[in-house]
Amino acid sequence: MVAKSVFVGIDVSKRQLDIAIRPTGEFFSLNNDEAGIASLIRRLLELQPELVVLEATGGYEIPLVFALAQEKLPAVLMNPRFIRDFAKSLGKLAKTDKIDAQVLAHYGEAVQPEPRPLPEPAQLELAALVSRRRQLVEMIAGEENRRQMATPRVRRNIEVLLSELRRLLEELDLDLGDFLRQSPLWHENAKIIRSVPGLGKVITCGLLGYLPELGTLNRKKIAALVGVAPLNRDSGQQRGKRMVWGGRPKIRSLLYMGALVGLRHNPVLRAFYQKLRLAGKPAKVALTACMRKLLTILNAMIKNRTVWCCHESPAV
Repeated sequence: MVAKSVFVGIDVSKRQLDIAIRPTGEFFSLNNDEAGIASLIRRLLELQPELVVLEATGGYEIPLVFALAQEKLPAVLMNPRFIRDFAKSLGKLAKTDKIDAQVLAHYGEAVQPEPRPLPEPAQLELAALVSRRRQLVEMIAGEENRRQMATPRVRRNIEVLLSELRRLLEELDLDLGDFLRQSPLWHENAKIIRSVPGLGKVITCGLLGYLPELGTLNRKKIAALVGVAPLNRDSGQQRGKRMVWGGRPKIRSLLYMGALVGLRHNPVLRAFYQKLRLAGKPAKVALTACMRKLLTILNAMIKNRTVWCCHESPAV
């Protein structure tokens, strides 16, 4: 008798983990806390699953991802949109935690997506620091906007909060710099990225925190992963307009700013943009193409361990 492969789907919420197992059909729930995660890990180690499938749920999955990574369990973190589309294709229009867990397990069994290595705890910590920095910047901008319309008494209160937020931002920047220097690889990668004209500290930290795959994939895969690869929309003789969608919005925002600044300070991107505009491409299309080119260049630089050359871009 050949043992059947086991596939596990885990629906993660703030307080609860709902677990479905295929092909046995077993289902159970645990608290999403330290004790519940430890109990689940013990059960998974006994099962030795072929694949564990989770959804990205805005951060509630991070402690579980930590635990799965530490035990080297084969897991994949899926885009919720893909899972929902898969459920609809099965005719499952209702949505509950139990159904979601069962769909995740079914998706793992039917599609068997290739599990990427889960982020190491240090990588997750770096991403958390970068996210916290973005939150502080957004809070400062919001308070500054509110100060313009505030009465004198309220304005004094806002200025006290602004002072504290700026102090926290300075502390976080120091902490982030120290954290990057702890890893020789991150420190070197930061130097490589910052050698590109127009890319500063914010974009560099964002790329290191949100895109650990940079330099490990080919140019087509990294573009698809980020969501800057144009996708065909053809059917029969109809040829639709190619568009970009999906991927990682945070990285696309960083690339957008990098490309926008690069049009003024990066000769390679500026020449590429002007070439596309002369060919009749709309400004938005040309700028998106520059974002992809910038990503391709960065990917090649990290892979080849080379810094920016003033006269030409590195081989891509």
